[in-house]
Amino acid sequence: MIKSAFGKHVDGVVHRLFPFLFVRRLDPNTLTVCGTLVSLGAAAAFVDGRFVLGGALILAGGFFDLVDGVVARHHGISTRFGAFLDSTLDRLVDMALLLGIAVHYASRGDAASVLLAGTALVSSVLVSYAKARAELEVEAFEVGILERGERVGLLAAGALFGVMIPVLWIIAIGSTITVVQRFALAYREMERKDRAEREGLQEPLA
Repeated sequence: MIKSAFGKHVDGVVHRLFPFLFVRRLDPNTLTVCGTLVSLGAAAAFVDGRFVLGGALILAGGFFDLVDGVVARHHGISTRFGAFLDSTLDRLVDMALLLGIAVHYASRGDAASVLLAGTALVSSVLVSYAKARAELEVEAFEVGILERGERVGLLAAGALFGVMIPVLWIIAIGSTITVVQRFALAYREMERKDRAEREGLQEPLA
């Protein structure tokens, strides 16, 4: 939702707020990797129970994730591999953060919270996979109440303000709803394309 509503304005905002990023030519892939490493540090902090530190590191990692694409577009050096790297490492971060939270609760013997974090993890991965797979067949596949930006922001807020359990519930439920929304859209659009192809094959020859 955040991406679809504000995504087209990101480049302008980043240019105004962080002009130093464009003084010299930076490698966007390096920014992507740096952001991933910072976010993995957040996951490690969660394992150790240092949630406030983890929340701060999520925000720091999110900064790199926000600007890498803007830098690439500014210098005209966007690449297919860069997009692949960014998307793949995003999935790594998503899983690592929720796994770190699950491990923390497991170390405390809190089975219910481990299950909740695991549900949030699985549903979050399905949200991303459903889109990636559907986009092989369907163009402009944008639907869902809880995408990655919302999930990461919620995790940071939950860690910083000490409300991680409510946040995990929101992520688990919201991501599950988003998966259902994406399945419904994929079914509708793919059925439409299949029907059009069948009708085309059934047209009589001139």
